[in-house]
Amino acid sequence: MSVVILYGTESGNAEIVADSVADVLTNYDPSIYDMSDYAVEDLDAADFYVIICSTYGDGELPTGAEPFAEELDEHKPDLNGLKFAVFGLGDSIYDETFNHGGEIMAKKLKDLGATQVGEHGRHDAASTVKPTTQAEEWAGALTAVIDSVSA
Repeated sequence: MSVVILYGTESGNAEIVADSVADVLTNYDPSIYDMSDYAVEDLDAADFYVIICSTYGDGELPTGAEPFAEELDEHKPDLNGLKFAVFGLGDSIYDETFNHGGEIMAKKLKDLGATQVGEHGRHDAASTVKPTTQAEEWAGALTAVIDSVSA
């Protein structure tokens, strides 16, 4: 089982986090794609997906995630059998929309039949913890989840 990391970013933070997660998941030969460059038709249930998504504006998807989300809405692919995990980036100062970008992507995928596994990681920009540090710890715990779904 290969790991495909898809990131949606506005300012580049999600891309940096995606690289850090890939460094932890090297045993799974991860590939990394900007969501704006990844076609929905390329989603494959034989792979495991890691979604890394920031939140922008008033709890919206970042510009980098919008084309992928729109393509999901337009084509409505059957994603039964597809497994994914989510790590979101946000700022708790925006209480009602904190980490909403990751939640939006998770809902879109689940509504099409995909299964979210593992803990939904949520980084808080208001914390003193670097997003890469938290993401690396999250990815370390995710290895057991990936192993269990690929067995």
